[in-house]
Amino acid sequence: MKLSEFKTQLNELENLHFELPTGERVPAHFHVTEVGQITKKFIDCGGTTRNESVVNFQLWKANDYDHRLHPEKLMNIINLSESKLGIKNDEIEIEYQGDTIGKYGVKFEEGVFKLTSTQTDCLAKDDCGIPPAKIKVSLSGLTETTEVSNSCTPGGGCC
Repeated sequence: MKLSEFKTQLNELENLHFELPTGERVPAHFHVTEVGQITKKFIDCGGTTRNESVVNFQLWKANDYDHRLHPEKLMNIINLSESKLGIKNDEIEIEYQGDTIGKYGVKFEEGVFKLTSTQTDCLAKDDCGIPPAKIKVSLSGLTETTEVSNSCTPGGGCC
């Protein structure tokens, strides 16, 4: 989800909720401790130089159980970040503390920002010799074709 999409959804909310991929909600007393633009310059395993940029929100839960971040307060934080840091309309990455800091994508469904799992990937599969994924086909779903129905079958007497 891009920052502009996030802001559009945020404007429609009375309460702010985030949900982990497991379905568990981020506790209502969370804080947004950082909003920033993260730019990553790197070389992939095939030698290609790449640049990535994301808008980063860091969610943190503390023992401040009376705290509630309202949508308009988060909107103010985002607007301040855009003006002071020059944040662009990039994809959003959300960091949240589990056993370690997890990085998530985000989508909006049924009034909730749902954190989505992210995966690593090889960006230079051809250079690394990684074969393309094979398409899995269920043999039980195949139907007979004319060619197959005209071929010899055991006990059919054609051989």
